[in-house]
Amino acid sequence: MVSAWAQQNNLVLGQVKVDDKSNEITAIPKLLSRLDIAGAVITIDAMGCQKKIAKQIKQQGGDYVFSLKGNQGNLHDDVKTFFTSSLSPAVASVSYDGEHGRIETRTIRATADIAWLRERHDWNSLQSIIAVTAKREIGDKVTEETRYFISSLDANDPKRLEQVVRAHWAIENNLHWVLDVAFDEDSNRTRKGHSAANLAVIRHIALNLIKTEKTAKVGVKIKRLKAGWDNDYLLRILGVI
Repeated sequence: MVSAWAQQNNLVLGQVKVDDKSNEITAIPKLLSRLDIAGAVITIDAMGCQKKIAKQIKQQGGDYVFSLKGNQGNLHDDVKTFFTSSLSPAVASVSYDGEHGRIETRTIRATADIAWLRERHDWNSLQSIIAVTAKREIGDKVTEETRYFISSLDANDPKRLEQVVRAHWAIENNLHWVLDVAFDEDSNRTRKGHSAANLAVIRHIALNLIKTEKTAKVGVKIKRLKAGWDNDYLLRILGVI
């Protein structure tokens, strides 16, 4: 299943089942065509880093930020080489985060001076390239990782670019992780016919309803239990009362 997650609203907007003997690349355009993305920023993992998908997003009035890996020829290598060379722009934004004994420092570099890259890779809608470095300190252990992105957004607002990149990971923390922990989705072995897709739709609807209900200040899993124990609360989640 390929899902569209609205980070600001914390809701699932839609989903499309990946066809047998196919992959996400064919499902993503179908999902995008069902959504009104005008004025929105679409973030997609590296598998969705495709010229046709970028073109569709722009045609529908949106912008994009794509993760980079090695699936687009030398694009990832060219971007990485640029940011590790003397031509790399200076750090434009720094942010900090810390919890559970972990300190994370994130720095972002971005540039719109990429005419050479657009010409070399024929990405007409490409406006900027981004490097986000995360340094994590847990006790005496320090790790550092740099991720690279391409975008149709300009590079003149690095803080916004950082927010978009961070928001991209919300689908892992606020959707996939919740479905696994609160709904035990990974343990479900239903496969016959359309049953898996149908159950995924039901789980997404249930999650949207639960997240919309704000009176109980508890997590999704406890809200599910509470709805099973209390019919009045169940009706409140369903919007009946």
